[in-house]
Amino acid sequence: MLRSETAAQPARMAAALEGLRKYQEAERPPPRALPPGLGEIAGATLRDYGGEGEPVVLVPSLINPPGVLDLAEGNSLIGHLREAGLRPLLLDWGWDVEARRGLGIGGHVEEIALPLIAELGKPAALVGYCLGGTMAVAAASLAPVRGVAAIAAPWHFSAFPDEARSMLASLWAESAPAVEALGLLPMEALQRAFWSLDPGRTVAKFESFAAMDPDGDSARAFVTLEDWANDGPPLPGAAAKELFEGLFRDDLPGRGAWSVGDRIVDPTALPCPVLDIVSTVDRIVPAASAMAAGERVELAKGHVGMVVGRGARELLWEPLARWLCGLAPSC
Repeated sequence: MLRSETAAQPARMAAALEGLRKYQEAERPPPRALPPGLGEIAGATLRDYGGEGEPVVLVPSLINPPGVLDLAEGNSLIGHLREAGLRPLLLDWGWDVEARRGLGIGGHVEEIALPLIAELGKPAALVGYCLGGTMAVAAASLAPVRGVAAIAAPWHFSAFPDEARSMLASLWAESAPAVEALGLLPMEALQRAFWSLDPGRTVAKFESFAAMDPDGDSARAFVTLEDWANDGPPLPGAAAKELFEGLFRDDLPGRGAWSVGDRIVDPTALPCPVLDIVSTVDRIVPAASAMAAGERVELAKGHVGMVVGRGARELLWEPLARWLCGLAPSC
């Protein structure tokens, strides 16, 4: 990818390689401590971040770890929700995916998310990010919740660009035999797909990092976020099959044909308040793929930047906390 993007610009290639070297050699802080879990099912844990308010369960994607929702001191959506008077809990899918090889995306909702949320003993509000938003909507259709907010969550998968869907189809065709044999799709295969969505930006960010002061705040923030983006457990085989075939190929949610449990999931028919937060400049989950249900908020921030980037507090954290507190007057 680097050769193709900088073939006629050797100075850019050198800068990007220098940035990559500096990233690999950068010092890492100790990992953030994880709070205790309220329960564990098949390697997944519901982690309680404390607070005296009404519970809010954050549902991350199955792709990449959930740490982006609690990235760093002072840069944490979870921390902000706790400060706003809520009780945030994080559904940490975990790394032990062996027991989940046979669970599809809907199966993760039905057999893991819902039983863990039920441990609270009272209806919670749900906040889902990316594919986690798609899953949170499914959970809200199967169990009583106070409301559901979806952040950059895909629903109409046929609205993804044809080039992206074709690339994902090719990736699945290459990977499917190994997934069938192993029962897992390695994160590295998915990372190739993310890089292919915007290769120019991938190269440019390492060029920029090469010029940063390695001891500066910007460089430390880059390393923390890049480590998250390049990390993650393998995707259970059945979930990978449902993602590539049921969602991206067949667009079951967008066609009103996605069944979780014994119920077709219809976001327009949820019996609770719905908030759909959409990025108008998202290269990973295009705005056209959003579910078109409930109250819609549009942000001109990227897929990750809207959650942890500059301005995330004012543009996303605070409006989301106000909406959640509107469901919980005790805030």
